[in-house]
Amino acid sequence: MIELAASYVAGKWVTSTAATTVEVASPTTGEVLGTVGIAGDDEVSAAVAAARSALPAWAQTSPAERGAALGRLADVLTARKGELADLATAEIGSPRSWSTFGQVITATGVLRAYAAITPDHPFTTSRPSMTGGVVDVRQVPVGVVGAIVPWNTPLFIAALKLGPALAAGCTVVLKPSPDAPLTFGVLMEAIEEAGIPDGVVNVVNGGAATGELLTEHPDVDKISFTGSTAVGARIAASCGSRIRRCSTELGGKSAAIVLPDAPLEKTVAGLVGGVMGNNGQLCAALTRILLPRSRYHEYLTVLIAAVTALTVGDPADRSTDIGPLINKAARDKVEGLLRRARDEGATVLTGGERPDRPGWFVTPALVEATNDMEIAREEVFGPVVVVIAYDDISEAVSIANDSRYGLVGAVWSADEEHAATVAAQLQAGSIAVNSTAVLDFGSPFGGFKQSGIGREGGPEGITGFVEYQAIIR
Repeated sequence: MIELAASYVAGKWVTSTAATTVEVASPTTGEVLGTVGIAGDDEVSAAVAAARSALPAWAQTSPAERGAALGRLADVLTARKGELADLATAEIGSPRSWSTFGQVITATGVLRAYAAITPDHPFTTSRPSMTGGVVDVRQVPVGVVGAIVPWNTPLFIAALKLGPALAAGCTVVLKPSPDAPLTFGVLMEAIEEAGIPDGVVNVVNGGAATGELLTEHPDVDKISFTGSTAVGARIAASCGSRIRRCSTELGGKSAAIVLPDAPLEKTVAGLVGGVMGNNGQLCAALTRILLPRSRYHEYLTVLIAAVTALTVGDPADRSTDIGPLINKAARDKVEGLLRRARDEGATVLTGGERPDRPGWFVTPALVEATNDMEIAREEVFGPVVVVIAYDDISEAVSIANDSRYGLVGAVWSADEEHAATVAAQLQAGSIAVNSTAVLDFGSPFGGFKQSGIGREGGPEGITGFVEYQAIIR
């Protein structure tokens, strides 16, 4: 049983006497895994004050020192990757066969990328002035960052925020999801072991009310949020009314275009992995598969077989492909979308059923639909993939771009150059060619349209955590 206090402030877990606690239960069995305190105004204010107090000293450290600290943090987390993967499997239901890479190695990869990028990042540059002198352009830390992290890949998303924020010289207050806070106990131990000074990284636990306290706190300089588009819109509006910096990484309904020459078996294996990872609970899942009508039934037959063959079961068993959804509300949402899809005329080709076992399970589903149906337009966040037929490449591009989202995409073809040409026509932040690798640790990640504002990852990620200052002389 893990017990976490309501907040981690300046190197210590702290709970006020008035704080309440909630239980964290396994989505697989319902077993209580731990308890966590709920941060109120006192805890949030204390965490923000600690970050504010630590800011001057951290901002004045050299980029080389900050990069080295991020490298040490990656080393500590790598040493505990088995423990962290087990925790993600228990707390979130991530299949153990997926969690080491999807939950831990991705996080350490981001931190190592920033360890390499930070020492040489151009925090100060000089250029000739238009008036004949010199202009020094400085990138200075934006200040105290409130970082709101979702439950589906908490360590990875925390790293996507900590990496560029700490590289820029900012201090951070993390707000985990109440569905998956336990990982942050290990993360804070790793922060301490890596020698990152007290107050540079703090935590406040809780739900929406705690998030609002952090978002609205007058001494927070920027909010970085990852989660649903609806909540992101409210946070962006709150920040806008306060002229507060804000970046958001939101929902997705991403498309994978299969070109007519794509090799059948390799493509199908990649497509299934691209949508079913972490039980389909990924914002970057490729949930719309666009198949050429000329080979539609050929691809579809293999897709049905591949989805049907996925093993549903205990996520701690390394032979399991699909574990549970995070909670009852998530399962209800998936089942509701599938029910309405049938009502609209879509065909559920396989899956979408409750297996006879405890936990919040839905068998992986493949749905034949058109792009105007709800199932093809709304984020499901479960093991559900939609297949849509197209006649020519221009129609495929049009279907892929006909979405309010624009997070990621993929194009599959025997001709890599042709696939890259098609990829460049997609309205999405990251597009993979012949793979599902929609994130490169050293490159920017974020979305077009309602998939968010700003970028995380790479040197472009650092620019979201700095203010530009020009000194003209």
